[in-house]
Amino acid sequence: MMREAKTFYVTTAIDYPNSRPHIGTAFEKIGADVQARFRRMEGYDVHFQMGNDENTNKVTLRARELGMETKPYVDDMAHQFREVWNALEISFDDFIQTSETRHHNGCRKFIQAVYDAGDIFKKAYTGLYCDGCEEFKTEKVLVEGRCPNHPHLTLRAVEEENYFFRLSAFGDRLRAHYDAHPEFIQPESRRNEIINLVEGGLQDVAITRKGFTWGIPAPFDPDQTIYVWFDALLNYITAIGYGSDDAQFQAIWPADVHVIGKDITRFHCALWPAMLMSAGLPLPRRVFGHGFVYNKDGSKISKSTGTAVDPMDVSKVHGADAFRYYFMRECPFGGDGNYSEKRFAEVYNSDLAKNLGNLYSRTLSMCMKYFEGQLPDATAVDATAWLAGLDLSALVEELRSKVAAFEYNLALQRIWLEVLDAANRYIDVTAPFKLAKIDLEACKAVMVNLAEALRVIAILIKPFTPKTAEIFYRSFNFEQAQPWEQVGYRDAATRLAVPDLHVTAEIVAGKPVPLFPRIDDEPAQS
Repeated sequence: MMREAKTFYVTTAIDYPNSRPHIGTAFEKIGADVQARFRRMEGYDVHFQMGNDENTNKVTLRARELGMETKPYVDDMAHQFREVWNALEISFDDFIQTSETRHHNGCRKFIQAVYDAGDIFKKAYTGLYCDGCEEFKTEKVLVEGRCPNHPHLTLRAVEEENYFFRLSAFGDRLRAHYDAHPEFIQPESRRNEIINLVEGGLQDVAITRKGFTWGIPAPFDPDQTIYVWFDALLNYITAIGYGSDDAQFQAIWPADVHVIGKDITRFHCALWPAMLMSAGLPLPRRVFGHGFVYNKDGSKISKSTGTAVDPMDVSKVHGADAFRYYFMRECPFGGDGNYSEKRFAEVYNSDLAKNLGNLYSRTLSMCMKYFEGQLPDATAVDATAWLAGLDLSALVEELRSKVAAFEYNLALQRIWLEVLDAANRYIDVTAPFKLAKIDLEACKAVMVNLAEALRVIAILIKPFTPKTAEIFYRSFNFEQAQPWEQVGYRDAATRLAVPDLHVTAEIVAGKPVPLFPRIDDEPAQS
C-alpha cells in the first residue's frame, strides 16, 4: 500500500500483556492519540501504531499461572487491550502483536543484517538480572543494590552464554546525531539524561537468551532466542512492512515521533538508533519521553507494585472524554502528574460540568425556548461579538504550536481561560434571557454568536475530547458548509457561511441531553 507524500508516523511503546492496561499506560496512549488526531486535522496522512510486547518471560509465566498456552493467552489479552483503547477513543491505525508472523520475519531479517555488519558477537556473561525490566543491570544504575524502576524485586544472578550487540562502538556516532538533531530527544530533561549516559560510556548489550521455547529464534543460531528489548523495538518497523512489504515500509518510515515513558528513554534514544545505524536504516525524527502518573501519596501507578487503576473503571462511569480531559489537562505530558478520585471529581465538576457542559446546555436551551431551534438569516449577524476583542487567529496559531510540542495542558488551559470564558462572559454581559422579553432580534444575534462559539470550541477541543467536540459541532447544521471529518485546526478562526442555523442536537422535553452530569458525591478522601 503506497501512501501520500505528506505522512506522519506516530507510535507508542508496546505493552506487556501480563495484565490489563492501567491509567499510566492509558496516559501515554491518550497523549499519542491527541497528537495523531491533531496531525490529521493539520492535513497529514497519519499512521498511528500501537501493540503488545508478547515475546517475554513475564507473559509465559502469567499464561502458565492461568493454565493456558502462551499464544491463546496473548491473543486474548490483545483483544482486551484493544477493547480498552477503543473505549478511550484511541484512533490507532494498526495494532501489532509481536507473536505475529510479520514481526517474526522482520526481526530475523533485521538481526541478520546487524550480524552481517559485524556488530553482534557471542560471549559468556554473568550479571544481575531484573525480571521487571527484563534487562541485565550494571552496578552504576542500581540504587542501594536494587533496580530503580522495580525496587521491590530482588535481582537475580544469571550466568549464560549469549549474543551481544556492540553498543559500545556507537557512542561517537550517537553523540554526533544528538548534536546535529537537537530535536531528536524531547523534552530537554530527557536529552540531558541520554547525553550524560552516552558520554559516560556505553556497555555492550545482551540480545539473545538460551533455552527459551517462546520467542523468535536467532537465524544464525536457532538455540538462541532474540532478547526482549532487541525484539520489541523492532515492532516500529515490522508493523509497517519491514521484512514483508518494502514499498509500505519505504513510504512510512522513519517515524516522526516515538511516544514512550521516560523510564525507557535510554533504549529508544541509545540502543534503538544504534541498532538502526548498524542495519543501515534511517533514524526516527523524534523521541518524546512522557512523565509518570502518581497516586495521591506520591507512589507511581504501576502494575508491578499493585497500584494500578483500570481506566475502564473510570471511563465507564464518567465517559471517555472526561477521562481524556483530566489527564491531558491535569498532568503535564512532558512531566509528572497525579490522580485521585477526589481531584478527578473537582476537575470534572469545575471544567466540564459547570463550564463546558453548561455552556452547551444554556445555548441550546435558549435557542429552543426563544426561537424553537431556528436562527434564520444567520450570515447577516456579526458573529464575532462574543470574542470581545480576543484575537482568535493568533490564539489558534499559538495553540497549534503548543499541541505540536505536546504541551497539552497549556493548550487546554488557554482554550478554557480564553475561549470558553469569552463565551460565558458574553452570555452574562448580553443577558439573552432578558433580551428575549424586549428585543428578539438582538436576542437572535446573541444566539448566532453562541452557536459560532460552540463551533469554534468544537474544533479546538477535537483532538482532546473527540466525542464531545463532535456533539458540539453537530449541535447546529454546520455540516452544510463543512463536514466534521474535514475540519482542521485553522478552521476555528474562519467563520462558516451557513445562512440559516438550526438546532440539530438531541433534544428531550425541550432541553439538550446533559453531556457531563455533575458528580454530586465528590469523594471526601482519595
